[in-house]
Amino acid sequence: MRFLSIYVVTCVISACVTQQSPGVQPVGTSQQQPKVVGTCIAKTWADQTQQQVISQNVLANDLAMDVYVSGQQPPAGAAVMVRPNYQGSGTWVGLRGTGSAGNNAPGDISCCL
Repeated sequence: MRFLSIYVVTCVISACVTQQSPGVQPVGTSQQQPKVVGTCIAKTWADQTQQQVISQNVLANDLAMDVYVSGQQPPAGAAVMVRPNYQGSGTWVGLRGTGSAGNNAPGDISCCL
């Protein structure tokens, strides 16, 4: 019975993480791991703006993360959501909010996919 409850809790958590939030613009998918994609996006933005970029793990073991646009602060700032792919393997990436991301944010993100 204990294993059943652990399984149910795991499924519920997974379902919550993989639901697309309203106000999120899908950018694309990648076959790379979420940590690799998120780190690439953070480095690209930090190099371009010469400002601090905050990344926040959403799930343990770097399975999901949010990378905040340069100058944005958690939890309400504009961010890239890097999640396990909803369908199949790999990574799904979406842009939440606009903030100071500008029109080039999807292009900056796409180079890391």
